[in-house]
Amino acid sequence: MNDSDLPIIEPPPKSYFTSNTTDDLYAHIQKLYLADSRPWVIGYSGGKDSTATVQAVWIAISKLNKSQHHKQVFVISSDTYVETPVIVDHITNNLNQINVAAVEQGMPFSAQKVSPKTEDTFWVCLLGKGYPAPTTRFRWCTDRMKIRPADTFILDRVAEFGSVVMILGARRGESGTRDQVLSAREIEGSEFRRHATLPNAYVYAPIEMFSADDVWTYLGQIECPWGADNAVLLGMYRMASSDGECPLVVDTSTPSCGNSRFGCWVCTVVESDSSMESMVDNGEEWMEPLLEFRNELASHRDPSKKRELREIKRRNGRVFRKADGTPIPGPYKFKQRKKMLTQLLKLQKKKGF
Repeated sequence: MNDSDLPIIEPPPKSYFTSNTTDDLYAHIQKLYLADSRPWVIGYSGGKDSTATVQAVWIAISKLNKSQHHKQVFVISSDTYVETPVIVDHITNNLNQINVAAVEQGMPFSAQKVSPKTEDTFWVCLLGKGYPAPTTRFRWCTDRMKIRPADTFILDRVAEFGSVVMILGARRGESGTRDQVLSAREIEGSEFRRHATLPNAYVYAPIEMFSADDVWTYLGQIECPWGADNAVLLGMYRMASSDGECPLVVDTSTPSCGNSRFGCWVCTVVESDSSMESMVDNGEEWMEPLLEFRNELASHRDPSKKRELREIKRRNGRVFRKADGTPIPGPYKFKQRKKMLTQLLKLQKKKGF
């Protein structure tokens, strides 16, 4: 693709493109790619921000001479096994297209999913171990199902190459907390940030200064280099009520993504799943039983149900109490776990999931 083939982006107010061009973006990515031998690991969730990030990195590297493709770019996506089915298909298709296009175009990209160990999966924890449905105060799912698999992949690359750079689709202005996190991990005199927890792993956010409008403008005007149709992505967002996405989670500072278009269908961290509700309202009626099951899990947060459905003793036999002496509920009772498993198997058989 030549520079003359790229459309001119008309910048909206307060846009990255007010004072920058796509060539500026690509030149910056190229500069950092060529600066050292550390491989890059891009976190891809299938949403708009991560798609724009992979696309920008791909195009920037494609503009280099093949002899300059001196290090690998790994694209990883987290598969918790309870992702919204529509999103699973979208991500799987894109990862396959990336791998095919990388071979055809001679690009140093490879894409794959990372998944939790069996003992850390949602159903093993919920039904097998009796963990209560996740809440903001006990968000056990994020670490086990998302952070650990990504960290394992990154640490394996660190062991192989000595150091890696994690490429994320984080943007300033998404939230005050996210902006604080981005600022707190800056390294003076460096274009990279420190990874929150992993040694010899660094972070780079190419579209950090993009607004949400910039992301959509970029995706709408720049053709996807691995052959996907960005109009399909836009349609998926329009089908849902939220414009947010669930990024590939690399630390506990990432907020719940239960309200986003790209999250787990069983997420009970949020009060209601407006995204899945919108999908059902917009023609995905086959997902309604999933929504009903998720809502039943969410209802277990009710104090009266906690006492009814959960044991007093924890799995280690201990009992924790509030200041007034009231026991704090532990894991689900065995009969409740059997009931939920039965419901799940009936749902699976009925709908052919």
